[in-house]
Amino acid sequence: MSDSGSDEDLTPEDRGSTESVRKGCDPLVSTQRSKLQQRRAKLNQQINRELLLRSGAENLYRASTNQKVKETVALELSFVNSNLQLLKEELEELNSSMNIYQTESETLNVPMIPLGLKETKEIDMTVPLQDFIAEHYGEDASLYLNEIQDFMELRQAMRTPSRNEAGQELLMEYFNQLYFLDQRFFSPHRSLGVHFHWYDSLTGVPSVQRALAFEKGSVLFNIGALYTQIGARQDRSTLSGIEDAIDAFQRAAGAFLYLQENFSHAPSLDMSGSALSMLVRLMVAQVQECVCEKVLLNIQDIHLNVLLQAAQEAARVSDVYSLVLQAMSVPLLKDYVPFSWISMVQVKTHHFRALAHYYTAVALCDCSGVGDEDEDGAEIKALVQIHTRQPEKLNLQDPEDKRRLAHTQQKPDIKAPDFSVVRVTDIFHRLGPLSVFSARNRWTRRHVCLVRGEAGLGLTLRGDSPVLVAGVLPGGCAAEGGLREGDYIVAVNSVDCRWAEHAEVVHALKSCPDRGLELDIITLQTHEVERRMNLSPSGEQDYQSGSQRRAGREYGGSSSSVWGWSWRNSGVMRPAYKSE
Repeated sequence: MSDSGSDEDLTPEDRGSTESVRKGCDPLVSTQRSKLQQRRAKLNQQINRELLLRSGAENLYRASTNQKVKETVALELSFVNSNLQLLKEELEELNSSMNIYQTESETLNVPMIPLGLKETKEIDMTVPLQDFIAEHYGEDASLYLNEIQDFMELRQAMRTPSRNEAGQELLMEYFNQLYFLDQRFFSPHRSLGVHFHWYDSLTGVPSVQRALAFEKGSVLFNIGALYTQIGARQDRSTLSGIEDAIDAFQRAAGAFLYLQENFSHAPSLDMSGSALSMLVRLMVAQVQECVCEKVLLNIQDIHLNVLLQAAQEAARVSDVYSLVLQAMSVPLLKDYVPFSWISMVQVKTHHFRALAHYYTAVALCDCSGVGDEDEDGAEIKALVQIHTRQPEKLNLQDPEDKRRLAHTQQKPDIKAPDFSVVRVTDIFHRLGPLSVFSARNRWTRRHVCLVRGEAGLGLTLRGDSPVLVAGVLPGGCAAEGGLREGDYIVAVNSVDCRWAEHAEVVHALKSCPDRGLELDIITLQTHEVERRMNLSPSGEQDYQSGSQRRAGREYGGSSSSVWGWSWRNSGVMRPAYKSE
């Protein structure tokens, strides 16, 4: 079965549009891949329903004291468990299908092992986000309906990414937006009340978490899974196709390794440490297989050095697939990994070991000139590379001989995901700079009226976006109006200046009418502590510059941030952001 839904997931108009990144493929298109996704989603829902029925029946069985009721419930439980097992087997067969993602090339290629994407339920976050905007930011939440809708459309689109680079960019864009969502709406002091539902990529068992880290980890898993599909669909009968497959599998390995190193307490087995370790090894093995295919594709004539190199590459592939087989056989995974995967890995282990024997035999038996002294004994030197004894004593079952033989020309690199390649703009940037307007910060908002005196307003300002009150003159107009050092000016005469430059705010203050000024002021709770520490108003090192404060909206580089909950460390890169 071939996948007719590859590049056709994007129309020609979409391919030429800069907005195509924001679109997912149509799940209702009559392609084999779309049909597979629809069937998988339906099975996930059926499995979820059966699990709920089983849980209810088990609770009733434990709670009931009526023997007749217990017998009826036990019979029902038997039926539910049987039905659940059938559904899981059907889903496993779908998720372990390798043919659906393979290349359409007529040239015969050994199939690769791709992964299906994790499915997720649609979530309506409108009410929770509106409530948080009203309660935490004190804003009219109805003014942000467009932003909320944009984010919901982006999440809906990432559920069905096209199987190409545009699909990867879509997943990356959503992943980067999750950084902003985390900073804007996920407070350590209260729960947003949003539940993220994701299904295991192989078994369909549902997992539900309120932590945004679960959403991030699942999207990152899909980034790796989509790369496996891109790699599997490459036409490996050409050098360019092999190189593209190598790149895709290396990036898949990088995504799974990044997830393994940063994600802990996985609620689903597919994101557990042992499963991710196995997937990394599998991707590396597939890279090594592509390297071997590239060597075999370049064989133009039967030459000793070329044949020995082919034998070396084949032996290396056999070795790495044997390691994959070991990883699949650990107790946690031996009943979880699809049987078709295990069978394929076993076949490849023996197949490439046989190829190593074959090319070594051809090199030793069929190549003329071995033993001649022409070309400075190059052939003899080539034989020495794989053994130090006489050729007839070469034994590929001997570990030392295998070690000498299995020297590869190219070792697979694991390419970590580079989130900076997709530059995004904070959808909720109108809430204000993240340096102040974050779910992590607490503040008080005040309305202050100032009338300019003979000595001016009696305050000094520093920075921008938003402008900070760096000092207040005792007895001056600002002090009498209630301004304090560390306050932020967010509006002047009802004109929003959260994103305003320093010069703009100064100009607005100098241009105040005779009736005075009306200022909206934000005071962070942390500034109360800073004042007690007697921070100097000129201490520029204690405050970010204006360009740094605008980091809440746009970035061109990357830095680190704490992911919290189940992420092991804080070495997680922020996304890169495009300017407007």
